[in-house]
Amino acid sequence: MNAQHKNTFNFNYFKNDLSAGLVVFLVALPLCLGIALASGAPLFSGIISGIIGGLVVGFVSGSSLSVSGPAAGLTAIVAAAIIHLGSYETFLLSVLIAGIIQLILGYLKAGIIGHYFPSSVIKGMLAAIGLILVLKQIPHAFGYDKDSEGDFTFFQLDNNNTFTEIINSVNHINAGATLIALISLLLLITWEWPALKKYSFFKNVPGALVVVLAGLALNITFEYFAPALFLGSEELVQLPVSSSFQGFVHLFTLPDFTQLGNFKVYSIAFTIAIVASLESLLSVEATDKLDPYKRSTPTNRELKAQGFGNLISGLIGGLPLTAVIVRSSANINSGGKTKLAAIIHGIFLLVSVILLAPFLNKIPLASLAAILLLVGYKLAKVSLFKSMYKLGWNQFLPFIITVVAILLTDLLKGISVGLIVSIFFILRNNYRRPYFFVQSEHKEGKIISIELSEDVTFINKGSIALTLDHLPENSTVIIDGTRSRNIDLDVLEIIHNFKETAILKNIELQLKSIPAFNGTAAH
Repeated sequence: MNAQHKNTFNFNYFKNDLSAGLVVFLVALPLCLGIALASGAPLFSGIISGIIGGLVVGFVSGSSLSVSGPAAGLTAIVAAAIIHLGSYETFLLSVLIAGIIQLILGYLKAGIIGHYFPSSVIKGMLAAIGLILVLKQIPHAFGYDKDSEGDFTFFQLDNNNTFTEIINSVNHINAGATLIALISLLLLITWEWPALKKYSFFKNVPGALVVVLAGLALNITFEYFAPALFLGSEELVQLPVSSSFQGFVHLFTLPDFTQLGNFKVYSIAFTIAIVASLESLLSVEATDKLDPYKRSTPTNRELKAQGFGNLISGLIGGLPLTAVIVRSSANINSGGKTKLAAIIHGIFLLVSVILLAPFLNKIPLASLAAILLLVGYKLAKVSLFKSMYKLGWNQFLPFIITVVAILLTDLLKGISVGLIVSIFFILRNNYRRPYFFVQSEHKEGKIISIELSEDVTFINKGSIALTLDHLPENSTVIIDGTRSRNIDLDVLEIIHNFKETAILKNIELQLKSIPAFNGTAAH
C-alpha cells in the first residue's frame, strides 16, 4: 500500500473493504444490542451509536482500520449514570457534553498520552480481549443466552461470573444452537484454508456471511423437520422493528436541554469523556500494532473524531462510543485495507434497521458466537504468549499480569494494573542501570571507572549512593559524566558529598565532566 493512501480512502481496495465491512457489521450487530441491554438503555441506542461510529467517526478519524461504536467498558458507567440522573434524556445531555470535552482535549493535543502505553500492556490487552471473547461466547454457542452480548466484565449482570456462566451453559446445552455453532466454526475454519483461496468464490465471499446464511437456513430447517432443535426468539438476534417511517423516527431520542444547569450532568460528562478517550487511545494503539502495514493513527485527530461522534450520538439518542478493538480486529482479520470498511459497516447498520430488521431477527446468536470465537482466538494465539515469554520477564510479567487483571476485572482496571507493573520495571531498570561499572587491576591498586549514562535522574540516586558506599578502600575511582546529557541535582549532591568519604577511605577520586554542585545541574 502506497504512503499516499496511509489514512485516506482508496477505492482500489473497495472489494476488500466491502467484504471486511460486512463482517464487521455482523460482529457489531449483536454487540450494539447487547451493550445497550447491559447498560439499561433502549436497545436502539446501541444501533445509533454503531451507525455514528461507522459513518461519522469512520469518516473523520485518521485511523485506517479502527472501528468505533458502543463500548463494553462503559456499560457500568452508563447504567449507573442513567439511574443517577433519573432519565435517559438527561443522560444523553451528558453524552453530548462529553463529546464537546473530547473535542477540546483533541485541540489541546491531549492525545499524546496515547504514545506512552507500554507495548507489553497493549499486547496484554489484545490477548485478554481475545480470551474474554472466547470465554463469553461459549455460553452463546451452547444456546445459553442469560447474559447479554456485550457484557465483558468478570462479574456479570445476571449475578454470575465469566466461569460460572460457562458451567451453567454446559448444564443447559441447547442441542440446536450447539449444532449450528459447530457447523459455523467448521465453515469458518474451512473458509480460511489457503488451498481454497485460489478459487474466486472462497476469496471474494466472506466466510462470516456464509455462516450467517447457513445458520439461518439450518434453523428454518429445524422448524419444519426437527422442532426439538428449533431456536426461539431468545436465541436469535432481537433488532427493534418499526412498521413505518414515523415509527422509525420515534426510535430516536433528543437530550433534555432543560437540565443544562444540573451539575450532575457535567460530572458524568467529564467521567465519560475521560474513560472514552482513554479506551479509544488504547484501542487505536492496539489496532496500529495489528495493522499489517504498521500505519500510525494521529491521536489528537482521533480524540476530535471521537468527540464529534459522541456529540452527534448524544444529540440523537445514542450511547457513548469509543474505538473498539473487537470490531477493529475483525476488520483487520477480514482483509480491511482503508477507513472505507468502517464506513461501510455503518451503512450496513443503517440499512439493516430501516429495511432488514425482520430478516436479521432470524439469525441465530450461535452463528454470530462462532464468528466472535474465531476473532477471539486470533487475538489470543498461543504464539503471542510464546513470543512475549521469549522477550524476558521485564516484558512478560507486565503482559501476563495485564491479561489476568483484565480477565478478572474490566478493561480499564486491568490496564491500570498492567501500567503499574510496567512502571515498576521501568523504575527498577533505571535504578539498576544509571551507569557502566568497569573495574580493572593495577599494580598500585584497583582502578574503578563509573561511566554515567545519558540521563541520570533522582530515581538513580539510591543505586549510585549504594555503589559509592561499597567502593573498596585504597582504590582509584573515576566518575565519568562525558556521555551524560542530564545529571539530576540529587545525584550531583551525592557525588560531590562522596569527596569527603573518599578522603576517609584513602580513595583517589577523579571527576570527568561532572558539573559543580551549586544548586543547578549542568549538561
